[in-house]
Amino acid sequence: MYEYISGRLVELNPAEAIVDCGGIGYKILISLTTFTKLNNAGSESVKLYLHHLVREDDESLYGFFDKQERQLFLQLISVSGVGASTACAILSSLSAEELREAIISQNVNKIKSVKGIGLKTAQRLILELKDKVGECSGESMDFLSAGASSASPVRQEASSALVLLGFAKPNVEKALDLLFAEKAEWSIEELIKRALKTL
Repeated sequence: MYEYISGRLVELNPAEAIVDCGGIGYKILISLTTFTKLNNAGSESVKLYLHHLVREDDESLYGFFDKQERQLFLQLISVSGVGASTACAILSSLSAEELREAIISQNVNKIKSVKGIGLKTAQRLILELKDKVGECSGESMDFLSAGASSASPVRQEASSALVLLGFAKPNVEKALDLLFAEKAEWSIEELIKRALKTL
């Protein structure tokens, strides 16, 4: 229904963006990959490619920095047992290139490393998508170097994003505690990726 939205970026966190278009603020759910690219762009004016998801009890807009990521998202949700939240978690844990390579090389363990993906789902993803995935951008993600302590904005942002992805807050806080016990400084992207693997 919607191809893209272009407007002013009002709010941005690792799980969603608020875009003002024509005086209306649209809440758009995003992956960590899109968050990183938007954050690195550092521009108030943004353009996101959309997927409008309509369910009986909910309507959601999912936004992507480029068409390649949106295409991968659509391919993921076409697989039985993979919903939009799971697809977003996959695209937050693995870059488009990592996911494409894992599917093509039939790397079940790589796909299973994503929270919510078991052996059967990983095998089904590979079986159904290995002939469909196209070339994806090989651009590596530039991690932010902001330091993080247990009470830092980085931790709070990561916690909020993980709760928005559907994880229980006590489990999120426990996972973050363990990660901060390993080291005191994390980038927001690295912190969320590691947390997604342990939750």
